[in-house]
Amino acid sequence: MILALRALGVGDLATAVPALRALRAAHPGRDLVLAAPGWLAPLVDLVGGVDRLVPTDGLGRPDPALGTPRVAVNLHGRGPESHRMLAGTRPGRLLAYTSPEAGHHDGPEWRDDEHEVDRWCRLLDWYGIPADRTDLDLRRPAPGGAPTGMTVLHPGSKIPAKRWPPGRFAALARELAARGHRVVLTGSPDERATAQRIAEAAGLPADAVLAGRTDLGRLAALVAYARLVVSGDTGVAHLATGYRTPSVVLFGPVSPARWGPPPGRPRHRALW
Repeated sequence: MILALRALGVGDLATAVPALRALRAAHPGRDLVLAAPGWLAPLVDLVGGVDRLVPTDGLGRPDPALGTPRVAVNLHGRGPESHRMLAGTRPGRLLAYTSPEAGHHDGPEWRDDEHEVDRWCRLLDWYGIPADRTDLDLRRPAPGGAPTGMTVLHPGSKIPAKRWPPGRFAALARELAARGHRVVLTGSPDERATAQRIAEAAGLPADAVLAGRTDLGRLAALVAYARLVVSGDTGVAHLATGYRTPSVVLFGPVSPARWGPPPGRPRHRALW
């Protein structure tokens, strides 16, 4: 069994897709198990190649369900916590960035300024596993009742510094609607009130507010069949990349050189 750890969010999983597929190709006869938050299950299904998801929300004592892997791969980070968690599964081999604090002296050196996709491809390349950084496409789901051809505005982010002002989103929504776009606003339940204020200021109907009303699977379908996506530096932007849906990503303090759309995909524009 091959175990990969990526206990983070939507964008984190999306940027690890090339690495996960490289692991799948390198070990065709073994189960590929992903340790990641359970709520990511709909997206894991769209990545393909992962045989089993073990819900993992923290970096404490490893879940016995992880078993004893032949190979454990740290796609989570470079810190001692993630290294020690994987070492606790007693793998035959640990593939990870060097971490003297965790007693792991194998592996390449970490680079702070590296694009997140390249980071994990380089890790595997160092261990002799070729990874294609352009292999980011996600399987297109059935619409499943999600509206198609919409222009999706996603104003929220867990990190306040990454949020574009609501008034700017309202002005953008108003202009896009005037140009014939069918605009909807997405977000978490906690972001629903903000989305409602934006919709009211933009003159959008109440049913344009989908924030808090879409689970991850339906959000993926909405983005997959959208006309356009406009968001901050958050998971929805990576879904747009995975589906080659035209997108504009509004970056804040973090450079798009680290988390932005990859080169060679002109349908995605990063503004910083």
